[in-house]
Amino acid sequence: MKTNMKFHRLFITIVTFALVLIISACGNEDTSPETETEGEANNTEVVLDSAMGEVTLPANAEKIMAPYHEDALLALGVTPVAKWSIGQMVQDYLEADLKDVPGIEWNLPLEQVLNHTPDLIILQNNMDSYEGTYEDYNKIAATYLMTEEMVADWRKQIETFGIILGKEDEAQKVLADYEEKVSSAHDQLSETLGDETVAVIWTAGDQFYLFEQNRHSAEVLYSELGVNQPTLIEELGVAAAAWNPISVEKLSELDADHVILLALEGEQGIQTLENSSVWQSTPAAKNGNVHIINDPSNWTNKGLIASQQTIDDVLSVLGE
Repeated sequence: MKTNMKFHRLFITIVTFALVLIISACGNEDTSPETETEGEANNTEVVLDSAMGEVTLPANAEKIMAPYHEDALLALGVTPVAKWSIGQMVQDYLEADLKDVPGIEWNLPLEQVLNHTPDLIILQNNMDSYEGTYEDYNKIAATYLMTEEMVADWRKQIETFGIILGKEDEAQKVLADYEEKVSSAHDQLSETLGDETVAVIWTAGDQFYLFEQNRHSAEVLYSELGVNQPTLIEELGVAAAAWNPISVEKLSELDADHVILLALEGEQGIQTLENSSVWQSTPAAKNGNVHIINDPSNWTNKGLIASQQTIDDVLSVLGE
C-alpha cells in the first residue's frame, strides 16, 4: 500500500512538472510573435518635427514626390515618382537620372498630384506657390513640410530625408564623401590658383548675371573651395532675393583673374562679349582666362549633386 502511495505521489509530481514546462513553453510561443509585431509596428512610422509641428509619416513609402528637391532624393538613391518642371523646363543637371521620370508642374496642380498616386509628398515651407493647401495634399498622401532652415540648407535636407526614408547611414556616408571631395578640391585649387581671383557670370539670351558670393553654387566656389573673390563681387555683398542683370559697362569694373562664363552653346551673350571692347579690356579677357561652361543648370541650384558637379566644373577649367 505504501509503495502504491509513493508511486502515486511521484506520478502526480512528474505530471505537474510536465504541465509547468508545457505552460511555460506555450507562454514563450505566445509572447514572441507579439514582440515581433510591436517591433514591426514601430518600423512602419516615423515621427519628426516639421514646419507644421510634429508629424507622423510612413516609414515604408515607395512613391515619393519632392518637387525641386529631387537632388536630395537622388543623393540617397531614391528616384521620385515625378519631377519638378515648368512646362518643358526641368533641372537639367539631374536629367541623367530623371530622363524617364514624368514631370509635374511647379505649382503642383492637385489633379496631377493625384494622377501620380504618391505615398509621401515633401514640400517647401512656403506654400504660396502651390495650387493646393497643406490639407489638400495631406488628403492625397502623407505630407511633410520642410522648415525654412531645411529649405535653405541642403545638408539638413539629406539628413532629414535619410530619417524619413530609413536611409540615415546612406545620408551620413554621402555627406562624408562630399566633405572629402571638397577637401581634395580645395587643396588642388590652392596649388593651381594661389591668390588669383575668380568670378562667375551666367549669360541668358543677351543678359548677364554676376554671381554674388552666396548666390546658388557660387557658395561652393568661395566658401567651401576657398577661391578668392574679386573686388567687385566683395562689393556686391550677399545675394538679394531678386537677381538683376548687370550691364556690360559695369562688367568693365570686374578685376577678376579668371571668369567662368556659364552659357548654353550658341548663346547670344557670348557673341556680345566677344564684340565688346569694354569686356575685352578686363584682366580675364585680356589674358585668355575666360572659361566657358555650357551647362549652367547645376550652378543655378543648390544640393549635393549640384555642388559635386560644380566642383567638377571648377576643377575642369581651373584645376590644372
